[in-house]
Amino acid sequence: MDILVVGAGIVGLATARALARRGHAVVVAEAETAIGTGISARNSEVIHGGMYYPAGSLRAHHCVAGAAMLYAFCESHGVAHRRCGKLIVATTEAERAAIEAIATRGAANGVPGLALLEASEARALEPNLACVAALHAPGTGIVDSHGLMLALQGDLEDAGGAIALGSRVDGIARSGAGWDVSVNGEVLTFDAVVNAAGLGAQALAARIADYPATRIPRQVLAKGSYFGCTGRPAFSRLIYPAPVEGGLGIHLTLDLAGRMRFGPDVEWVDDLDYRVDPARAAIFAQAIRRYWPGLPDDALTPDYAGIRPKLTGPGEAAADFRIEGPNEHGLPGLVHLYGIESPGLTSSLSLAETVADRLPA
Repeated sequence: MDILVVGAGIVGLATARALARRGHAVVVAEAETAIGTGISARNSEVIHGGMYYPAGSLRAHHCVAGAAMLYAFCESHGVAHRRCGKLIVATTEAERAAIEAIATRGAANGVPGLALLEASEARALEPNLACVAALHAPGTGIVDSHGLMLALQGDLEDAGGAIALGSRVDGIARSGAGWDVSVNGEVLTFDAVVNAAGLGAQALAARIADYPATRIPRQVLAKGSYFGCTGRPAFSRLIYPAPVEGGLGIHLTLDLAGRMRFGPDVEWVDDLDYRVDPARAAIFAQAIRRYWPGLPDDALTPDYAGIRPKLTGPGEAAADFRIEGPNEHGLPGLVHLYGIESPGLTSSLSLAETVADRLPA
């Protein structure tokens, strides 16, 4: 088939690669002038284990399966990554139950190697850590997200696919057995369309002629800011607090050079504003010192921000990934991906195979 994938983020590129490797003629339409400038460029670059999500959910399934696929892909394609491990910490006895529940979910999801540690055991691994207990997740890692996207692009192009940068999809309409797609004002016909537009997924669905608005989920924007940290790294593993509403808490991540950074927090917003407010450093420092009392004064510097395309808002249970194909909406050759936030990067290769399965061979 001739297939159009809309969106050249990690999930869009992975999906296009999977389809091209199955023999389809694939074009990726990306409105920006480079790949991966949205969600894919503004995250923690973490390869998650899959212990946070309810058993049986799409997020649990695709995170666990995707992590294994992603490590194998990085090794075979020379993408920089490191399986550094993570500690999820309880800083009070009241939080102990939270990390124990995460351990239980992780076991149900098939996450390997999880181990609950007492404070002394956790500090033996990370001497600068303050906690009453911790969950050790040795399979968690970090990855060069841009290098990953370039490798996905290379595989896509090797399989005959192409990426059209600066290509905005203005409208989509059913045409016979396929789809007429207006790209920068020019109408092209495809057998199938995959909506992997990330933050623009709902808006793209709304530009499909006669598509029922009731099938398009609302989008809720959650901004997450990050702060860098001056000085030598105080930890060799990722450090996560007990989760908070809307996210996993202000955690410590490392880049592949070993530099520490903290975030994201959760700020419910209405617009795509990526500015980091320096005044939020005080909120960050208070949260960080719960598990790292030794954070030096004035060590935090504004870094970058990302925005999550959530399907639920404050006070609501976190939504699962939403994949809508012909079985859901009744239209052949059309697949939507909604609410692909964390662990979207980790899940990307697994999600790609599922999307490919939703389309005819």
